[in-house]
Amino acid sequence: MPPRVQDSPPPLAPATPTADAPDAGWRHARRAKSLPEVYGSIKVPAANASFWRKLLAFGGPGLMVAVGYMDPGNWATDIEGGARYGYTLLSVILISNFFAMLLQHLAAKLGIVTGRDLAQACRDHYSRPVSLVLWVLCEIAIAACDLAEVIGSAIALNLLFGLPLTWGVALTILDVMVVLLFQNKGFRALESIVAGLMVVIFVCFIYEVVVSHPDYFALAQGLIPQPQIVTNPHMLYIAIGILGATVMPHNLYLHSSIVQTRQIEQTEPGKRMAIKFATIDSTVSLLLAFFVNGAILVTSAAAFHYNGYRDVADITDAHKLLAPVLGAGAASVLFAVALLASGQNSTLTGTLAGQIVMEGFLDLKLKPWMRRLITRSIAVVPAFVVTLLYGEHGTSELLVLSQVILSFQLSFAVIPLVLFTGSKLKMGVFVNKPWLQATAWGVSSIIVALNVYLLVQTFIG
Repeated sequence: MPPRVQDSPPPLAPATPTADAPDAGWRHARRAKSLPEVYGSIKVPAANASFWRKLLAFGGPGLMVAVGYMDPGNWATDIEGGARYGYTLLSVILISNFFAMLLQHLAAKLGIVTGRDLAQACRDHYSRPVSLVLWVLCEIAIAACDLAEVIGSAIALNLLFGLPLTWGVALTILDVMVVLLFQNKGFRALESIVAGLMVVIFVCFIYEVVVSHPDYFALAQGLIPQPQIVTNPHMLYIAIGILGATVMPHNLYLHSSIVQTRQIEQTEPGKRMAIKFATIDSTVSLLLAFFVNGAILVTSAAAFHYNGYRDVADITDAHKLLAPVLGAGAASVLFAVALLASGQNSTLTGTLAGQIVMEGFLDLKLKPWMRRLITRSIAVVPAFVVTLLYGEHGTSELLVLSQVILSFQLSFAVIPLVLFTGSKLKMGVFVNKPWLQATAWGVSSIIVALNVYLLVQTFIG
């Protein structure tokens, strides 16, 4: 008898997208979990539980996302925008926040419905060369964000304790240990720390706005977009910097992952409930972020622009002038305290975003301390060199430039997100409605157009 040939397994039947498992549009069947150490680690109440119990259970990821919308990079662009142009650019912060609410909703929906974060989704959908390019661009954006955290924290340490900037920059590399300590306490512990630091920032800026005595009528007018925002090249440069600082590309990767920390029912009703409460969570959190961003610009406008200090484009100068200009001794101290809290908060979420991006795009898992050390070193080296050579002025310009880099990278995160959530094959019954898809493409087009304009103005204009 001829030797028996082992039967080969039958070919897999093509999957069809369903409400519960809309996976037919993904190339790979591999189902690696995003942030596996905390995936599904937080229980949520049953569907018949009260609204507030469910909201409390799902609340948290939105606050961690909102951190990126008030990091030290925002401060530089908001301070310069307020000092130079008064309340005019307040409308840019408002519009950017609306963009952010929409995009974070899509990111949360992608993660909940497909069980993939945005980085994993890109790796599954695109060829390896394209995925590698997207990964490199995303790493550049995370390094730029980390750069803002490094400089912001160093400036805060200098303002509060007189520590030289170069020492402050070097010291920020030690926050790796702090982040690792928090990560070992569980995801709810991280969310609680972030929430506590956000309360500190929020309270500090309530005080700043109150003592700066803004013109509330002019402030309300600033919420209405003005033509000169587009026609004035320098104003447009700052506006795009605000856009890049407000709508953070790495936050889309972050949000699509951390919503998966909730242990939901993998059914259509279970996913709909998760999307609903994740959207409420992120929208409310982003409203808080809008207040903080707006408060920074309003304080700068009221304290500097309308008092003749229109060349303030520097966090250190703003700190020095706040107390004498406003006649409130605590103004400068609370400003620095909020800056330090902002830098430390951004460090926590930046760590997670870096892990998500590297593991998602490359399927490469490094020890957390090594991953964070590599990312932080990339940010520390240029910050240290610029601080050493050019001092405070150089670090301030580097801070604004980091936000422009973030704005450049934004298109490469937004377009895949809109494509994936608009695909019936990938999302099943959760695919974007036509009006939502049209709005998402409209937002994407504005982002791309502004970035192309900025590129032309920077290198040609």
